[in-house]
Parts: sequence; C-alpha cells; structure tokens
Amino acid sequence: MKSFATLLIFVTAALPFVSAHGFVSQVAIDGTLYKGNHPNKGEQCKWPLSLFPIVHVLNVVFSSVPSPVRLINDPAPVKHADNPNLSCGQNAKNAKVVADANPGSLLTFSWQSGDDSVPLWPHNTGPMITYMAECTGTTCDKFDSTQAKWFKIHEVGKKTDGKTWVQADIQSGKSLTVPLPDDIKAGDYLVRHEIVALHLATDIGGAEFYPSCTQVRVGGNGTGVPDKTVSFPGAYKDDSAGIFDPTVFNPGAVYTFPGPPVAKLVATGAAVNSTNNAAQGSSSPSTAASSQSCKTIVDENGNKRSYSRVMRSLMH
Repeated sequence: MKSFATLLIFVTAALPFVSAHGFVSQVAIDGTLYKGNHPNKGEQCKWPLSLFPIVHVLNVVFSSVPSPVRLINDPAPVKHADNPNLSCGQNAKNAKVVADANPGSLLTFSWQSGDDSVPLWPHNTGPMITYMAECTGTTCDKFDSTQAKWFKIHEVGKKTDGKTWVQADIQSGKSLTVPLPDDIKAGDYLVRHEIVALHLATDIGGAEFYPSCTQVRVGGNGTGVPDKTVSFPGAYKDDSAGIFDPTVFNPGAVYTFPGPPVAKLVATGAAVNSTNNAAQGSSSPSTAASSQSCKTIVDENGNKRSYSRVMRSLMH
C-alpha cells in the first residue's frame, strides 16, 4: 500500500507537466473561423472497424474536420533548436484546406491545453512569434514545410510594464491577432505561428517550442517579397539570445527576440537574402508588438477608428 501511495503522489505531481502542452485550437481569418484538430484525435486515430463495433462511433467522434491548420500528432513541445519538427510542430501533416486571405488580413489564433480536463493554455512566460513562407512550386496542401524559406511578420513579448508577457493573456483564455503584411505578393503561404515557452529557459536547451502552421491563399495585387529568409531548423540555436535566457524571471529584464527581425517587403524581383543568422537574435524591444502600418476599424458604435497593428494585436 505504501508503494501504491507513493506512486499515486508521483502521478498526481506529474499532472501539471502533462497539461503543460498545447496547440492552436482555431484560427479566424478576417472573422471566418477555422477549427484546428486535436492532436491524437484526428485522422490518425481511425482504427479498423473489424476490431470492435464501438470503433465506428469513435471514428465519427474523433475524425478530423477540414481545416487549414496542419495537424500535429502530439501536443508536447518541440525540444531543441535543431529538431526537424521545429518547422510546423510534432510530425505535422499537410492540411486539406487552403484558406482565403488578402494583404492586411487579420489572423486570430486561439490556443488551448492538450489536456481536455484543463483546457486553458498553461504557460505565461515567453514570446509569440509569427512567420510566413511561400509554398513555392505547388499549392500549400502539397507543400513540404522542410523546404520552406521563412520570414518574420510579427512578434510580441512583454507588455509595457516590462514584467508581464502577452502570453499571459493566452493563459487567461484570450487570443492573439496577427496582421498579414499590407503589400504581400499574391500566392499560397504557410503561416507559422509559435509560442516559445521560457519557464525552463534558464538552462540551455530548456526552451519549449510550440509551432503551428496554417495554410492560406493570399489574393490581391501586392508585389512585396521578403528581403531575407531563414529555415527551420536553422534560425535558432539552443544558446541563442531569447531562447536561452538566464534573466527571464528578473523583473524589468530586457528581452531580445530570437531569429531575424520582422522582414521588410521589397518589390517582386528584388534580391532575397536567405540566411540563418540564429545567434544574433532580433534587436526589437520586447515591450512592443513588431509589425507594420495602421488600419481603420469600425467599432461597435459604427465609428471609424485607426489603430496600429500593435494595438490591434493587444486588443484580442
């Protein structure tokens, strides 16, 4: 009995760590909602009907819904910056849907825990970073993300108080809105939205990566292409600034974003520099959401108001 009690205490103590996993549960594009599929409850969970009659019911309940969000098979974090799953998440599968978007579209990402009994996202420390990559040579539902050339479009870290992370809003059930570049060239793109959880980042290799990829088809007549791109893995190192952070719990410590700065889009045909300058990190201050331009939004009273992308991302 004593050994059983010891085991029970160990299992109970481990539950917070099990629930410390998560995934993108839905994405809204200009108000159109797309559900993400729960890891391990999608198509890979369809067992042969010959096993048990109940399997048919399970297949119906757990079958995946059409979605532009690539399905991962495990809500656990990707560990280490050289992990091949750093592109789109744990063994991510190409999605069936390529969702329509436009230059300047607003993408709203919602996160949840991988443990349905504790549904809220469990962490509150670390940045949220968004990249895009053109699905060259094919449509995004057929594109291999390991070949992607990524450019950063958005990043948020600490709030203006210098202590609280925007990620804490996700933990309380809020979402994050990310604008697409206003002048981006038309085409199919992967949008790689990630949370980098830093609660263990005081040790090298302690950072937890939660990347998620959404497939979009950008319309319009934009001509902008990124001035530089990076690869995943490759853009980060385990000891990069912003990945290894021994001062992460120091009040008022300045945070340096990992990876390249937010990309500047140049006219189609201009040279694109592909680089994996992982060690330097971004020079953007973490107390601001880095993006570009302003946009007019009609409020609930019918009044038109102009908001920067920083404000729009923090309004959600």
